[in-house]
Amino acid sequence: MESEIIVGLDIGTTKIACIVGSKNEFGKIEILGYGKTESIGVKRGVVANIENTVQSIRKAVQQAEEKSGVVIKYVNVGIAGQHIKSHQHRGNIIREDDDKEISLEEIDALTQNMYKLSMAPGEEIIDVIPQDYIIDKESGIREPVGMLGNNLEANFHIIIGQTASAKNIYKCIKKADLEMVNLILEPIASAEAVLSDEEKEAGVVLVDIGGGTTDIAIFQDNIIRHSAVIPFGGDIVTEDVKEGCTIIKKHAEELKVKFGSALASENRDDEVVAIPGLRGRPPKEITLKNLASIIQARMEEIVEQIYFEIKNSGFEKKLIAGIVLTGGGSQLKHIDQLTEFTTGMATRIGYPNEHLANDVVDEMASPMYATGVGLVIEGISRFDHEKVREDNYSLPSDDISDSRSDGKKKAKTRRKDNSGESGTARFLKSLKDWFESDTTE
Repeated sequence: MESEIIVGLDIGTTKIACIVGSKNEFGKIEILGYGKTESIGVKRGVVANIENTVQSIRKAVQQAEEKSGVVIKYVNVGIAGQHIKSHQHRGNIIREDDDKEISLEEIDALTQNMYKLSMAPGEEIIDVIPQDYIIDKESGIREPVGMLGNNLEANFHIIIGQTASAKNIYKCIKKADLEMVNLILEPIASAEAVLSDEEKEAGVVLVDIGGGTTDIAIFQDNIIRHSAVIPFGGDIVTEDVKEGCTIIKKHAEELKVKFGSALASENRDDEVVAIPGLRGRPPKEITLKNLASIIQARMEEIVEQIYFEIKNSGFEKKLIAGIVLTGGGSQLKHIDQLTEFTTGMATRIGYPNEHLANDVVDEMASPMYATGVGLVIEGISRFDHEKVREDNYSLPSDDISDSRSDGKKKAKTRRKDNSGESGTARFLKSLKDWFESDTTE
């Protein structure tokens, strides 16, 4: 049986990546095609220029279509940015008939209640993630459907973002002639790509160092316990190198990528690199030790903020698997050693090849694509979840899949009515209603 084709769209500060994938018979992700383009309209994870972002999205999607032979219409989009916050909340419902089994409808009703929490002006609940359930004071229940009980409670991880930022992302997707199926928190997507189930159970911190932001997700007992976004990433390190070495940004980025290190002590004083001079000026010589000192100062600041979030979560002492670094910024030399020195926690670099099929191109196994690959994995997971949900609700669904005259296939999604809508479905519906009313005015 052919697996669903799912598309992940990672709208980052430095790059926009579009990845087309499906699950093979071994449960691994086959990458059918991908596209990557420079992101010219996004700053610190937030859309700053609609037209430039749309242009970049179109380029990345076109590349992915050409490589995969798939017509892309439906995408799973990542959301990050410094406006993202999260907190824990407990909800409960008193059941009228405690002799009746707990149903999926009741679980959905409990989740939907969380969307009624009052938010500050300009903020909205983007996603509600159930963590575990409590039935008649019996805690730690993961699958309550079918059980009996009078009082049903649940702990939720609630993700909050600025409405305007989410609307801008939605607008870019619509203007690029695409449909958003899911809006997924990027650190959750990255965690799906690089963490093992054992790590999530033991307790682990996923740190995704991007261009404009550093995303954090903390897992323990296979449950997401804390998520946060730090408004600094690789770009601010490049800016520091540019100013500290008085060179142009392009040369600063090249220096950082090719010769940069997060530990000055690992570089000798006599290691020197020459940068071409501007307009007939002589080349500029920079010592690698000086370069590493500039990078280390900023990276220490970022790692200290990461450590603050870990302590703030209250799970610092329970994270047996330590820290996993991913994202483009994790490719900086000695970043894992610096993180270990600063936090005292075991650290490794996370590659998204854990869930990828063996024949995937090497480039895709780079930490840089962790979010994009994770969006595909999470998209497949949510698609399967919706399929089960539809079967339980006995609702008709139509698979958007056809064989086309140009030999291309269409990426699939499912459409259904709003009964038992879950996750971001409610939020996406509000975005769609806003967009349609905005365009008709």
